[in-house]
Amino acid sequence: MEIFNTIPTIQYEGAKSKNPLAFKYYNADRVILGKKMKEHLPFAMAWWHNLCATGVDMFGRGTADKSFGAKEGTMEHAKAKVDAGFEFMQKLGIEYFCFHDVDIVPEADDIKETNNRLDEISDYIVEKMKKTSIQCLWGTANMFSNPRFMNGAGSTNSADVFAFAAAQTKKALDLTVKFGGKGYVFWGGREGYETLLNTDVKFEQENIARLMKMAVVYGRKIGFKGDFYIEPKPKEPMKHQYDFDASTAIGFLRQYGLDKDFKLNIEANHATLAGHTFQHDLRISAINGMLGSIDANQGDYLLGWDTDEFPFDVYTATMCMYEVLKAGGLTGGFNFDAKNRRSSYTVEDMFEGYILAMDTFALGLIKASELINDGRIDEFIAKRYASYRETEIGKKILANETSLEELSAYAEKLGAPALPSSGKQEYLESIVNNVLFG
Repeated sequence: MEIFNTIPTIQYEGAKSKNPLAFKYYNADRVILGKKMKEHLPFAMAWWHNLCATGVDMFGRGTADKSFGAKEGTMEHAKAKVDAGFEFMQKLGIEYFCFHDVDIVPEADDIKETNNRLDEISDYIVEKMKKTSIQCLWGTANMFSNPRFMNGAGSTNSADVFAFAAAQTKKALDLTVKFGGKGYVFWGGREGYETLLNTDVKFEQENIARLMKMAVVYGRKIGFKGDFYIEPKPKEPMKHQYDFDASTAIGFLRQYGLDKDFKLNIEANHATLAGHTFQHDLRISAINGMLGSIDANQGDYLLGWDTDEFPFDVYTATMCMYEVLKAGGLTGGFNFDAKNRRSSYTVEDMFEGYILAMDTFALGLIKASELINDGRIDEFIAKRYASYRETEIGKKILANETSLEELSAYAEKLGAPALPSSGKQEYLESIVNNVLFG
């Protein structure tokens, strides 16, 4: 039975279309820089926001009906969400999904019963996957919602809770392998602290690393060949989280010898909460060889929390895709960790949110490829650092063939260096505007 019977299969109609249920820029088979748009943009549906979130906030109950014709909190409802999710993805041409364990079934009081439910629903999902081209981008375990995780999962002060976190991680990895998932994510939802007065930071970080190492050992043992990911976030719900930003997460991975198995899953809204641009965390990940996957959303600069909005900022999407193209693409994909606003509660709103997001990144891809083909930014950057390639002293610096003594003598002969060449920020920003709107 069709659940979204008022929604047609979403088609590409072009930029002049006024049809709210049509793509304006996302044309899956359009070739850009030698690849189809859908290959550049492997989009994924976030199970939790799209099929579970009803608009509940701290000031009011939900506004959206996500029952899909079944009683909530039952296995019938879990299966109805599967039916709805696969129909939703097929109508939008989305080929991947992402999940937490307790997104796909109601959690029982006993972990054995929860795992039985996960076995049942995963069999149902696999049958749906076989009938479609839809795949799993990545899986993860929700180790932040249940009260037992009030002090974190890997970072918890309770050995029993740590063991429970390990059990959830094991099962979520089992499911990810069962679904053929390309990645497995650790988001440290409560891996941090509220006050240093009761916190042993070194102990907690070492324990998080222990949990991750066990996950790698077990994952490889059962045949998981994909990447593990850390998803950086600076705060919320904890005051400080240990995976603060890309640089912090990379340092953690290298410190504990996890960098060979882990990459980063960068979320736009998390980067801005850390005081960075989305582009910054992407660049830092890419230059360290750790850009793995992306949670494509955006925040509200006027609000200090994680709003998880559907992306509509084309400038930000362009800069994102510029980094992705420069990095040679992703090992993962683009998961829309985004939710409709509380007042956007209809079935049409669900689809229109994804249409907006897919069009935004499609337009960002188009404009990023134009920026690269334009060449002026690359040419400017090459010239800006030319002294290191074109002068004898510059060549010696790059080749590590000089010393402080030699450079000091060189500086004394020089007297005073000329000012560095202009950074021309305004000129470069005008190039971006010219490509975007010219």
